[in-house]
This record gives sequence, C-alpha cells and structure tokens, in this order.
Amino acid sequence: MLKTFLGKIVTTTSTDRIRLKKQRFLEREQLIKDTTLGLLIRDGVEKVTVSAIATEAGIGKGTVYKHFQSKAEIMMRIVSDYEQMLVSNVNEGIKATENGDPGAAAKAYFESRLANPALDRLVQQLEFRLEADESVATEMASLHKIRHSMVETLNNMVSKLIARGLLEDVPPHYHYLACWALAQGAVDVCFNQGFADQFDDKEKLLNFIANIGVTMGNRGQFREH
Repeated sequence: MLKTFLGKIVTTTSTDRIRLKKQRFLEREQLIKDTTLGLLIRDGVEKVTVSAIATEAGIGKGTVYKHFQSKAEIMMRIVSDYEQMLVSNVNEGIKATENGDPGAAAKAYFESRLANPALDRLVQQLEFRLEADESVATEMASLHKIRHSMVETLNNMVSKLIARGLLEDVPPHYHYLACWALAQGAVDVCFNQGFADQFDDKEKLLNFIANIGVTMGNRGQFREH
C-alpha cells in the first residue's frame, strides 16, 4: 500500500499494518482500563457501568466489548496489573537485597503500596468483590499462584537475612506479614474519618511509616514476653 508522508511516497507492508493495528488495539485497551480505574475511584464500583466507561472514554460500548467481556473482567485486569506492578517492584528490591542492601525489598514494597493509597484500597475492594465471581475464576487462580510464588521467594530471602544475623530469628512469615500489616494500616488511616481529617501532611506521614517498615524486624528489636 502506498501512502504519502512529508510529500514523499512510502510503502506500507502487511506487517506494518498488522503492527499498527495491534498498537491501536493495545492503546484502546489501556484507555478502557485507565478510564474504568478513574471512574471506580471517583464514583464507586456500583455506579460504574460499561456504558459509563464507553461514554467517559469517548468510544462505543461495542468497542469496550471487543476488549473485555464484562465490567468484572476489566476490574480483574486492574487487580492483576496492580499485583504484577507490586511483584515486579518487590523482585527488584529482592535483587538489591541479594546485592547487599538488606532493606531494599521492604522499601520497594512500602513505596509501591503507599504511592497511591486510593488505588491500593480500591484494588483490595475489587479483589474482595471478585473472589466469588465465576467469570474471572481462572484469572483469580492465576493471581493466587503469583502470590504463592512470591511467598516462597520471600521465605527464601528472609531466611538468608535471619541466617546472616540481620533479622530477628522468628519464622520468616512473621517478617513479611508484619510488613503487610503495617502497610495495610497506613492505607486504612488515610481514609479513616477519625484520623484522616486531622493531618494535612499525609505524604510525610506515609514516608515516616515506610521508613519504620524498612527497619522493622531488624535483629535486637524483639523482646519476647
């Protein structure tokens, strides 16, 4: 196929056209996910419909269904994408830990979850809602498989740090579950009406909490009663 570009005739091959079509498809898919995410945060799960997503994105409802079979599938992708982001960042932190920075994995975890508390909270709500949805059962099983694999990786990393005398000698899962609990509490406090309206330095508070999390569990801190 011949096209003009800057007054010159250029030839586009079938490979070029396929690549362009795929690129546009992926761009529309990302637009749908981003639009859905924005609506979910702004309006809540119950008020968001496929029609509302299409209108907000400026595309036809049928176009949405070319990418996703249902709202549930879009929400599941949002959950899966968030989990992949978290796992990727923690894996980078684990590599840094193996290269001599003991707190890198914990730092990556806290920075990932506390970077956007509203998103973190939404993803948790979506996952809870989708747990019993048979239409996304396969995707949910894949999510759990990823987490189980991460647990094995964390057990291995924490065990090594305990053996090196850097962390308290307790079962490895005590350490990463303590990190989860602290991050969970940090996210929750951002939306607790009893606390959230009392401070205007949320970013500094979350940074303070993250710094505590990085050193939490270091050898010498634990006193068993």
